[in-house]
Amino acid sequence: MNSNPKPLMHLKNNQSARIKHIHGGLGLRKRLNSLGIREGQIVKLVSKQPLMGPLTISVGNTQMTIGRGMAHKILVEEI
Repeated sequence: MNSNPKPLMHLKNNQSARIKHIHGGLGLRKRLNSLGIREGQIVKLVSKQPLMGPLTISVGNTQMTIGRGMAHKILVEEI
């Protein structure tokens, strides 16, 4: 297990990681929390769209799409 957190957007397709920290204000944290994305959760990168497009991630049994800016603020630890 890699103990050095890195942004979610740097994961490879089909790679899973645990969310270690979310950089951002209260608004971002509330938005992510409403999507089920919070510290300690396991997240899997399903796919990245080309040309700075969004990322599709899986949290639990739910898949969702988030922007790269948001993904850059979510620090994860590979598992």
